[in-house]
Amino acid sequence: MGIFARLATLIKSNLNDLISRSEDPEKMLNQVVIDMANQLIEAKKQVAVSIADEKRLAKQAEQEAANAAEWERRAMLAIKAGDDALAKEALNRKKEHDQLAATYKDQWQKQKQAVDQLKTALRLLNNKIEEAKRKKNVLIARKKRAEAQKAIQETMSGLNNASAFETFDRMSNKIDQIEAEAEAAGEIAEQYTGDTLAHRFGQLEATAGADDELLALKRKMGVLPPEPPPAATPPQVRVAGAGGAPTGMPQAEQDELAAAIAELEAEEQREQARMKR
Repeated sequence: MGIFARLATLIKSNLNDLISRSEDPEKMLNQVVIDMANQLIEAKKQVAVSIADEKRLAKQAEQEAANAAEWERRAMLAIKAGDDALAKEALNRKKEHDQLAATYKDQWQKQKQAVDQLKTALRLLNNKIEEAKRKKNVLIARKKRAEAQKAIQETMSGLNNASAFETFDRMSNKIDQIEAEAEAAGEIAEQYTGDTLAHRFGQLEATAGADDELLALKRKMGVLPPEPPPAATPPQVRVAGAGGAPTGMPQAEQDELAAAIAELEAEEQREQARMKR
């Protein structure tokens, strides 16, 4: 093999490889479907032309048959007129039209068979194109799914790098250290400012209030018995002096006490009268 032949082979191989790598399956499939659709349009045009030829041959056969019938009618007229020579000429013309009608009929039958075959082929071509369209959509979906899987695998491969996870662990440890130092500083500040004792009493008061509220809610719901009434305070016995007031009480306080007692008695009487009503 000469050097020029080898060089030509090398160039062809590189070009083929470049073309193969630059081919996009989705674009190629779309183009193939477009080409098929154009071919279908051309095939429909050819079938339409063949159908038109079939109809033209059928009309010509009918026309020649009609011409033959017309010349036969004329021959019958010549016979009725007693002109046998004219009748023979009319019969000869009828024979010519019969032959043409037979020829056109034969051509029409052959054309009709061809048209039927073309129609069948056109339907098959249309079905194949529709099937190709459906397959194209499936193939494109498979291609996109494969590309998505490939991208995910590439991303996972990048995440498998140990340095990234080591960085996360190192930063987590740093944050733990910062939090521990902040908590230690807070405890030291409380120790030196006396806030620890106040905080403990605050927690105790908050807990006591919560316990009281819980106890009251349980009594309200009937889970616990109601709160017992407070114990009655034993009356204080005082020795009354002159005027019925306690001994040793100033006169002004004695007057205020007497007025309060009178007001209470009046209020009690009004309440009793209202209840009687």
